This record gives sequence, C-alpha cells and structure tokens, in this order.
Amino acid sequence: LRLGLRLARHLDRVSVLQHFSTALMLLLSSLSNAFSISSAGRPSARSSQPMMAEMANGKMEFDNVAREWRCKWQDDGGGKASSATLVAIADVVDEFLPQLKALDGAVVNRAVCGGCLDFKLCTTVPLATFGPWEEAGHPPEADFLAKLEAIPGVSMVETQTMTNQVL
Repeated sequence: LRLGLRLARHLDRVSVLQHFSTALMLLLSSLSNAFSISSAGRPSARSSQPMMAEMANGKMEFDNVAREWRCKWQDDGGGKASSATLVAIADVVDEFLPQLKALDGAVVNRAVCGGCLDFKLCTTVPLATFGPWEEAGHPPEADFLAKLEAIPGVSMVETQTMTNQVL
C-alpha cells in the first residue's frame, strides 16, 4: 500500500482513482471469503473474532462498503416540496429499490438537499456481498443511472464507492 501511495504521486488524478478502485476491489475480494452473512443480515466471521478490513495504519476498520449514486436536480420553482425533477427521481428510486434491498445485508439510504440540489442514493452492504456485486457491475446501477440521466433537469450523474462503518 505504501508503494502504491508513492506511485500515486506520479500519476494523474484519473489514474489514481482507477488504481485505488482496483486496489480496493482486490482487498475486498480477498476479504470476502472470510465472511458469511448471518440470519440477521449482519456479517459474521467464520472464526470467533470478526475480521475487518483496515486502513489508516489500523486506526480505521470497516466491514461495510457503500455504493453511492448521485446527481444534481433542477428546482423548477417549487423547491423540494414539488419539483417535477425530484418527483421523477423518486419514481425511478421506487422502481429499483426492491432490487437493492434484495442484496444480502443491504441498507439503502436516500439524501436530498434543497439548498444545493443534491440527490444521493447510497446502498451499503457487507464486504462479503460487495465483492460479487461489484464484479457484476453493481446491478441495477447501469439501468438506474440511464433512467436518471433521461430525466429533464437532472445533471452531474456520478457514482462513488466508499467504506461506510457505524462507529
């Protein structure tokens, strides 16, 4: 990891993000075999001590990874109370929410800001679920994003993968 960080200083921003994503995928793939999902939907280690991925020299541990889908939405004068763009986004969420909730251990959060006009949908899953989901392309991400981009007033459609750990 230290060598990777040294090399990252010499790469442009896009390359850094691609290398980080690849490194995260490799880390998560190697850890996913150590986890199983309990009946409560929480990760449980096969050993008596739960194994968690580490970063920041061991000062941060995590066993959940989140995939965020986000965009900006246009305020047509009604704000978040009645924006046609926001209503259309909500319809797309309603269409795909059952598929996201069907992921093992998934927790789905929605965040909307009426001030900066942000919309975010974040699906958090255990490490054991994330690896296979990422390898498959985070379904139904491609379909969700295509429908989101087709809504008049939606812009800056983006995705991000990050750790998401309750402290």
